[in-house]
Amino acid sequence: MHNITFATFPYGAFTDLTPYQYGREECESGHAFGPARRSHFLFHLIVSGKGTLVADDEEGRPIRYKLGAGQGFMVFPGQVTTYAADLKDPWQYTWIEFDGLRVKSALDSIGLTPSNPIYSSKSSELRETMRSEISAIVNGRDSNEFELIGHLYLFFGAFLGSISVQRVEVPPSKANDRYSQEAIRYIEENYRGDISVERLAEMAGLNRSYFGKVFKQATGKTPQQYLLLYRMAKAAELLKLTALSIADISKSVGYPNQLHFSRAFKNTYGLSPREWRKESLLVTEHELPRS
Repeated sequence: MHNITFATFPYGAFTDLTPYQYGREECESGHAFGPARRSHFLFHLIVSGKGTLVADDEEGRPIRYKLGAGQGFMVFPGQVTTYAADLKDPWQYTWIEFDGLRVKSALDSIGLTPSNPIYSSKSSELRETMRSEISAIVNGRDSNEFELIGHLYLFFGAFLGSISVQRVEVPPSKANDRYSQEAIRYIEENYRGDISVERLAEMAGLNRSYFGKVFKQATGKTPQQYLLLYRMAKAAELLKLTALSIADISKSVGYPNQLHFSRAFKNTYGLSPREWRKESLLVTEHELPRS
């Protein structure tokens, strides 16, 4: 028997941590998925049974891992993976696909990388919290977005706290991290205005090319990508939560030209701002109890 339950998250107005899809699966003997690449981070927590993961390391070399109940594995964006249930004792797992502007730096801080993707828990209590929060998301997929985001934050907090991989000590004075954090803070405080990569690099005292390199190492995104995604997420919040005109929203997130804003928004979310607002309102109305 092969059973699967999954759902997707229909909202896009969150920047630091956002779920994309989530579910649970009871696999048949030998059931396999891949080889494939993902666009976001995808975590599997094995509830019972066994299976095998084959995942490319950071040099592109395929590494094979044998896994069992209580363990888990992270699939990284762009990483080629294949995973298969054991023939005699096929696994059951829950999964959650997510992303966010600060996810990569959080995973780096605990040493979880494409070359070290296996989760082992040092706390059965926190591991149970993880499983419970994923289940709450899967079972509550008709809940509003704030409930789902809340469960995701609780999952991610328990995940970071329970993992037993070697933590990487990051000195507070490490220059590259300081440059990136200062740039992120500047973007968050000034995204409404005219921000250029040259300006961010100048603030850090670095040339543009080197600044772009250290920023991407810290965040997984170029400065341009980070700024764009942050602005679009703020625009999505305003579209959903206010009655501001699209022209006013465009200006409030740093786009004096509404046409340029609409094009950037559609490239990010696949819908124009007007279409996104309409879809968002339809979802909200669907959630309201009927009288």
